Amino acid sequence: MGVLPIFYLYRTQERAQVSSKLEQLQALLGPVVEALGYQCWGVEFISQGRHSLLRIYIDHPDGILVDDCEKVSRQISGVLDVEDPISSEYTLEVSSPGMDRPLFTVEQYAAHVGEQVKIKLRAPFEGRRNFQGLLQGVEDQDVVIRVEEHEYLLPIDLIDKANIIPRFD
Repeated sequence: MGVLPIFYLYRTQERAQVSSKLEQLQALLGPVVEALGYQCWGVEFISQGRHSLLRIYIDHPDGILVDDCEKVSRQISGVLDVEDPISSEYTLEVSSPGMDRPLFTVEQYAAHVGEQVKIKLRAPFEGRRNFQGLLQGVEDQDVVIRVEEHEYLLPIDLIDKANIIPRFD
């Protein structure tokens, strides 16, 4: 097959930074989820003008049922009411990661090496923001993905969204 060309997405001064709001929410809610016996898979905060969406993904080795989501939602709602970290209106959603689970951390990417993934970047690289291919690995804080005959090294902090592409074998 030969050596695949590797394309690097260089970090720049203008790169998007991880939201301090998202870090604050993760730090506040992660321990609450874990205290209930679940893994906090990830947190998304999507600002939609006057009304936003706070989505918490939870996971458990035995799977996640609707009752689990309700239990976590009630507990998180209480913490959010007391701490009040979001000043605008928002909808709270608690969900399992599902088959097309989103990837948030370097550890999650490393655990899914060999899977097909879809990655959307915050800014274009070589004229594109969307990549779909085989997750090859992780190098420091960079994700290696093979798309056709090219390997791309994408800094995790520039990834806007990444999901596993489910296999239906």
